Amino acid sequence: MADVDIKGLHKVFDRTEAVRGIDLSIKDNEFVILVGPSGCGKSTVLRMIAGL
Repeated sequence: MADVDIKGLHKVFDRTEAVRGIDLSIKDNEFVILVGPSGCGKSTVLRMIAGL
């Protein structure tokens, strides 16, 4: 497997800032859950990690 190391993740749709300055470090074999209210960017972050 591999580690995931993200620094300063940023995503903008048109002029709307969807994700701002996310830093995330996930080591091999770690279990991570993203939680937050609807519309806060959880799915967007996961899609960016997956390369979609």
